[in-house]
Amino acid sequence: MSADGQGRSHWFDDEAGPVVRPYAMTRGRTSSPGQHRLDLIAVVVTEPQADDPDADATLSPEHVDIVDLCRDAPQSVAELAAGLDLPIGVVRVLVGDLVDGEFVHVNRPIPPAELVDESILRDVINGLRAL
Repeated sequence: MSADGQGRSHWFDDEAGPVVRPYAMTRGRTSSPGQHRLDLIAVVVTEPQADDPDADATLSPEHVDIVDLCRDAPQSVAELAAGLDLPIGVVRVLVGDLVDGEFVHVNRPIPPAELVDESILRDVINGLRAL
């Protein structure tokens, strides 16, 4: 008999189904080999030459779901986490695995320090108008 006294495991919820801990999806990893920092707004895009992820026995169902979602339309890391109902840390590890396997690539946002200052753009526009 289990700890709840009713013969059921406390890791099972009748409404939610069996509970899988996040570290089980990543096999206990908190990062993937060669994983770069993935911002929440980094956009994940399926590689055009990517093989069918269902055929790859090394990929988990969550990996396959990420590739499928990104095949329909590029998704940010935050959108993937929300759409799959997974923690951000898990999604980062899974996306890192997919980058290493060349199923997806990540377009990182431009850091604010590298963005062009608006005043410079206004000066260019004003200079062009003066011509």
